[in-house]
Amino acid sequence: MAKQRSVWLTLTLALALAATGCSSTKKDDVPDEPPEVLYQDAQERLQAGNYIRAAELLEAMDSRYPFGPYSNQVQLDLIYAYYKQDDTTRALANIDRFIRLNPNHPSVDYAQYMRGLTNMSADHNFFQELLNIDRADRDPAYARQAFADFRQLLRQYPDSVYAADAKARMISLKNRLARHDLAVAQYYMKRGAWLAAANRAKFVVQSYPDTDMMKPALEIMAQAYDTLGLDDMASNARAVLKANFPAG
Repeated sequence: MAKQRSVWLTLTLALALAATGCSSTKKDDVPDEPPEVLYQDAQERLQAGNYIRAAELLEAMDSRYPFGPYSNQVQLDLIYAYYKQDDTTRALANIDRFIRLNPNHPSVDYAQYMRGLTNMSADHNFFQELLNIDRADRDPAYARQAFADFRQLLRQYPDSVYAADAKARMISLKNRLARHDLAVAQYYMKRGAWLAAANRAKFVVQSYPDTDMMKPALEIMAQAYDTLGLDDMASNARAVLKANFPAG
């Protein structure tokens, strides 16, 4: 516990110093250079991981040369720069703008893929992951949206170069969503809300049968139905449990 507090204090101090440094440093103005010069500078900043400055340069290009030869790529690079900054709002706004204005562009699949990545990233909590705290009960809204984003990518662009990674991420997201719903069922069990617990556990079984959450969900169903005196339903839950997990 003391170690965790120490980590928190260190992080808090680091963030405070970073905020002070940012507020005291005046941003450089974007120079009045030709678009190819600005774009090359932005690319170098992206490669170096200086996403804030890259975004400033790209934003200037997007404003000054909205119909230039770099316009579409600038928008795509801006999406990436915002994503790397964890700027969910601006990343999603630019993704939706790009898809809306360029529905037939060859990189629309990339924009859709980045939508999933952005929402998936927004679902993560840096401090909880750093301290290895599992908060499966936290709001899964971003995870659900990310899952929907990747699913849409696979439906519209099944042959996309991003399809394989999207499928792998959907598996991870499905497990995340299943853990959340199981945590809700467990919470209902602790509160003695047996019917609510059984219904949420049933939802896990029906929605995520290919995850590790199926076994504990069936166990909750059996226990909750027993408590409610619903013997047939409890027996059915145990039968499914035995059929799928004979060694358990």
